[in-house]
Amino acid sequence: MKTNNLHKTVGKQKIKTNIRAWLLILPLLLLMYLFVWRPTVMGAFWSLFKMKGYTPTEFVGLKNYIDVITDTEFIPILLNTLKYVGWSLVIGFIPPVIVAVMINEVMHFKSGFRVLMYLPCVIPGIAANLMWYFMYYPDASGLLNQILAIFGMEPYIWLNDARFVILYIMIASTWAGFGGTMILYYAALQSVSPDIYEAATLDGAGMFRRLWHVTIPQISGTLLLCFVNQIIGVFQILDQPMVMTQGGPNNASASIGYQLYRYGFVNGRADHAMALGVIIFLILLVATIFYFKLNKKVEENL
Repeated sequence: MKTNNLHKTVGKQKIKTNIRAWLLILPLLLLMYLFVWRPTVMGAFWSLFKMKGYTPTEFVGLKNYIDVITDTEFIPILLNTLKYVGWSLVIGFIPPVIVAVMINEVMHFKSGFRVLMYLPCVIPGIAANLMWYFMYYPDASGLLNQILAIFGMEPYIWLNDARFVILYIMIASTWAGFGGTMILYYAALQSVSPDIYEAATLDGAGMFRRLWHVTIPQISGTLLLCFVNQIIGVFQILDQPMVMTQGGPNNASASIGYQLYRYGFVNGRADHAMALGVIIFLILLVATIFYFKLNKKVEENL
């Protein structure tokens, strides 16, 4: 009897704990439903209709998707987006790791370095984009052109150069988010046991061998998470090309996120915007599934 009463008491406590937990998480679930799940499902459903403003009027099936994909701007803009992702991985993925390792190795002024690196992250995104826009200004008044003038060089057109405009935008974007990524890597490095480094040092491992055989394997989970998050985040890039170039010159910097914005708020084609939103969602869903599978393999090898 005592055992049965004990089981009943434990069962009641678990139920109470679960109820409290659900009550705490309920506001978040409600917000997720209102601002994420419901709009996503409604957008996917309405993408099958011809829209008048934001009111569905006529069922057209996959016509909106066909119109978006066969648009002459779709493939160039998709390639632009892939260029954004590529440049972000080149200049925004590995450098924060290197800086985090360097700060982790220094003996003095660690807190000062962390604060200095993180400062750009507290600047509002639009303000940072405008600041870089004026730094890149193509005439002699631009900050970078003023620096070139000191060395006797002519002003450069910067964001008006279609060949490298995406690179210049990604430099500005990476500068703004560099500190936050670096802090994540630094936190991961702090969780690595010093005993592992000591054992590697006793075995004769130098700095680079410790980095390759100890540091990278120990923070591989964080590296993988940041890698996939960066791809997902940059694939949706919108405010930088919108503020700095308006997609120019000649759509050379237009991204797929900016094209969605133009469909919905400039061209008045909400149906095309919703169809493009579903396409972006499916592409990012593939990337997310790939992340979970890869993350499972990493955890199994740890």
